[in-house]
Amino acid sequence: MFKNEPGRPEAPNGLAAALVASSDVPLLLLDDNLTVIAASRSFCAAYRVDPGTLSGSALAMIAGGQWAVPQLRALLRATAAGNADIEAYEMELAQPDGDPRKLVLTARRLDHGDVDHVYLTLSIADVTDTRRAVKAKDDLIREKAVLLQELQHRVANSLQIVASVLLLSARRVQSEESRVHLRDAHQRVMSVAAVQRQLAVSTASDVKIASYMRDLCDSLGASMIGDHDRISIVVTVDDSTATADVAVSMGLIVTELVINALKHAFPGLRHGIIKVSYESMGNAWALSVVDDGVGVPSGKNAPKPGLGTSIIEALANQLRAKVETADLNPGTRVSIIHA
Repeated sequence: MFKNEPGRPEAPNGLAAALVASSDVPLLLLDDNLTVIAASRSFCAAYRVDPGTLSGSALAMIAGGQWAVPQLRALLRATAAGNADIEAYEMELAQPDGDPRKLVLTARRLDHGDVDHVYLTLSIADVTDTRRAVKAKDDLIREKAVLLQELQHRVANSLQIVASVLLLSARRVQSEESRVHLRDAHQRVMSVAAVQRQLAVSTASDVKIASYMRDLCDSLGASMIGDHDRISIVVTVDDSTATADVAVSMGLIVTELVINALKHAFPGLRHGIIKVSYESMGNAWALSVVDDGVGVPSGKNAPKPGLGTSIIEALANQLRAKVETADLNPGTRVSIIHA
């Protein structure tokens, strides 16, 4: 596969030709006219070239002109002139019987001490299958993202329907205790629906906590606060993000705490503020809900732990965080702390 070109010195000697020929990757040795001096057997096998006809042929004439790519020719000329090296240049090689092959080319000018005769090496990596696999993976990811978003919309719509049925049932039942339980269930379903609405506009793995908490608290306030001049919810959150599952757990915790404050902290016509805050530093973070209401009764009047308390503790355990409650006199602070 190698023979000296007439008039050329013995620069690309037998050893050089043997090294090129034995290369495990498709490799060409070219002169400054882009004529093939030697080629590896792997190149001939990969691109179906007869080794006996390759040496002395112009690169542009190989395989019926498949390699006659103007951009490649210009880059090789620049490399031969010492003006540039081709580093991972990607091109398509036309195929008469199928889709183009995706190739990554690397070219080097050889420094062999002969300034009058220039030689180049051109190595070729076929990345067709790799690019096809990457495209298939990207298509699958996009398809899953679309399906996930559609699922989120459908879940949110279903939750809205369930919430409406619960609220309608609460209006019809005669028992005040049943009515309270149904309204509590309605609020919990509404909070999950708010979670779904927020996740629908976020990536599957990255939720902005600030906008999520504001939307959630706005939803809770709209459905539970009759007089916004009397009671308000203030959200203070840094620019942190969280994965979707962590955001869901935080949202459910905030929902339980805000609902509890709205139900118990401001009896009668008492005015007050509920503050929801979140801040993080590295892997450590703290989520808290603070009210300036009447506080939690103690002693014999202390309320028994209910469903809401159990939900908060279970969610905090999932987050590997601890729950801390403080009497602010007046008011109460409940913090979820992840150290």
